[in-house]
Parts: sequence; structure tokens; C-alpha cells
Amino acid sequence: MTHHDAGMESGGILLERLPVLRKSLRIAFVTETYPPEVNGVSLSVARFVEGLRARNHEIQLVRPRQTAAETGSGTREFQEVLMRGMPIPRYPGLKMGLPAKRALTDLWSVQRPDIVHVVTEGPLGWSALQAALKLKLPVTSDFRTNFHAYSTHYGIGWLKKPIASYLRKFHNRTLMTMVPTDYQRSELARLGFRNLRLVARGVDTQLFNPARRDESLRRSWGAGPDDLVALHVGRIAPEKNLSLLSDTFEAMQARHAGMRLVMVGDGPGRAAMQRRHPQAVFAGMRRGEDLAAHYASADVFLFPSVTETFGNVTLEAMASGLAVLAYDYAAASEHIQNGENGLVAPLGDSQAYLSVATSMAGCPGDMRAVGARARVTAENLDWERVIAGLEAAFLAVASRPDTLAATGSGAFLPGTP
Repeated sequence: MTHHDAGMESGGILLERLPVLRKSLRIAFVTETYPPEVNGVSLSVARFVEGLRARNHEIQLVRPRQTAAETGSGTREFQEVLMRGMPIPRYPGLKMGLPAKRALTDLWSVQRPDIVHVVTEGPLGWSALQAALKLKLPVTSDFRTNFHAYSTHYGIGWLKKPIASYLRKFHNRTLMTMVPTDYQRSELARLGFRNLRLVARGVDTQLFNPARRDESLRRSWGAGPDDLVALHVGRIAPEKNLSLLSDTFEAMQARHAGMRLVMVGDGPGRAAMQRRHPQAVFAGMRRGEDLAAHYASADVFLFPSVTETFGNVTLEAMASGLAVLAYDYAAASEHIQNGENGLVAPLGDSQAYLSVATSMAGCPGDMRAVGARARVTAENLDWERVIAGLEAAFLAVASRPDTLAATGSGAFLPGTP
């Protein structure tokens, strides 16, 4: 059959084979963290933004200015609006946006988006919510960080309930709050959060890949062919449950003398960890292929945190072919089948966590088999599928009858308020 014949109907009319057209949206993303800042929120938000741009949606990115010299950029398809910010205590290198309701109201009065999506719930996020409601713009949100859970780890546990109340008030004023796991959705629903929608996370399986294993890197860590490397990637801070991480490594080392500990990341807990583990490797911040090589060159990923909303590092470790040991919630609950493609312990049960780790240290062959099956799982978690789910969520909001009257028809224009 010729190309001409393929387009012919029985009536002899040649039909163009056009792709299915999707509605193109103008989406204002409001976030207080974005690359080059390195954390799970910033990196996944960047993935979402780039994925939506690739699907022909116009994006306006509203975020704090990261350096004094930084200037905004803008085209019709992608505009960055930089706002005032201030450093976040105990989080060097990160900024918190300052209140900006008036500036955002002025901006969106002229450049009216179809949807305002608020990623973070800080002062900038609150201002965005207030400005959008004032202008009757549809607002959606992400639940990205368990700030109410963090409070306990920073000696301000008495703020846990007020923070949870604020977060509930914040998110319940939006039309939809996106969460990454069924576990998170059920937990937030129990706390009175409404309009929750599951939007998964993905992993770059080309970047995070067992093929990046580097024997010379392992040798630089002091790890020989028969040694086992336990890896932790993330902020070195109290909310990551560092005391259990230390106890776990020491228990594994008692079972397998050739255990090595590698910590990737930085934070206020680094000095204390270095004092307790002087032989450990503290690799600092790593990015891109360098980070991927650190993952792939390890053997087991220890992740005892109890404060995650998701834990992107779990998927990165699985994609890298590591056996992950985590608590049974967040990403681990969603993607790990215990004993098959990873290992989990009941949430908060430190003795069970230690017991699993000790058993694993005595069975290196089983550990490697679990890591291989983890890679197979990760290969099905591609970002394209995840971006499609996010797009569907936005389209669902934009098509609701109660939001159509609020949306405008103006395009984003270059410029910064």
C-alpha cells in the first residue's frame, strides 16, 4: 500500500493523518527551590517543568532569586519571574521566598494563567495562593515536604500541630493537592486534607544505571572486590534519622568486616557523623553522572528516614541496581516488595530495621540479586509516563465548569516585576 493509499477513505477523500491535539495550558509554577539547588523537590519540579514544556504547555516559573546577579528570562513558552528571598536557617544554599502578594496580583492581572500551581507552602507560596484566589484563578498544589514531622527533629516539636494545621488550611484552599503515593494520600486524608490526587514520581534510568559502576572509584573508598559499600545520599541532618543510620552500619560491619560507609550530601549533622565514623567517606554534594557513578559503585542503600513525602533517592538507588533498605512507607512502600526487589521494615521499628540489615550483611549474593531485581522495577518508572499523569491532572482542573469562568486568554509575556 502506498502512502497515498494509506490516507484514502472509501469515498476517495485524502485525509491528513494529524496527531491528536491536546489543549495547551498556561501554567504558573510557584516554587521556593529550583536547580541549581540540589534536593529532591527542586530536581523533580525541574523534571515536571521540562516535561510539560515538551508537551507544548507555556510555563511561568516563579521562584526566589538565588544570587544577587541573577536576572529573569522570558519567552512566550517559558518565563522565569524572580522574587525576593532570604536564606533558610540550617539549610545553607537554599532560599525562602518573601511575601509577594501584590507583585503576583499585578503580574497575573496582566499575564493571566490558566492554572497557578504552588509547589511549596512558604511565604511565597502563601502569597501566590492569596493572589490567585483574589483573581479567581484555579489553584493546585503539591504536598512535597513533611515540615510538621521535621519540627520534632529540630527541637520544636510543640509546633507540630500548628504547622500541620497551617498546611491543611493551605492545601484545602486549592482545587487539588497532588501527592506521590497512596500512603501519603491516606495519611493526609486522615488528617483532614481534601481533594487529594495521586501523581507519581519517576526516575532517569539512563542516568542512574548499574553500568556506571566504577571500580577505580570503589578503590578510592578503600573497598576491595569482596567488600560491601553501604551508601546514603541526601541531606546529612537530624530528620534523616542519622543515629539509626550509624547503628545500622555498625551492626552490618560487625557481621561483615569488609563494610564501607559512603555519605553523599552535606548538612548540619556532617561533623557529628564524621566524629562517629572517621573511616567513612564523606563525598559532599554530587551531581549528574558523578552522582550516578557513586550510586552504581555501592552495594546497598541505607535510608532510615521517617520524614519523607516520597524519597526520590529510593528510586535512584533502585535504578542503579542497589539493594535498598528503607522503612515501609513513601516510595519504598509504593515500589518495593520485601525480599524481592528491596527490603523494608515496619515504619518506626528500629529493631526490625537493624535485624534486616544484619541479615543482609551476611548474604552478599542475595543482596546483589535483590539489587538486580530493583533495576528491573525501576525500568518501568520512566518520566514520560509520570509527566502524562501530571498533565492529565492539570487538564482535569482546567476543564472543570467551576474553573472555566476564572481562566483568561492572555499569553505570558517576557519580563520580571
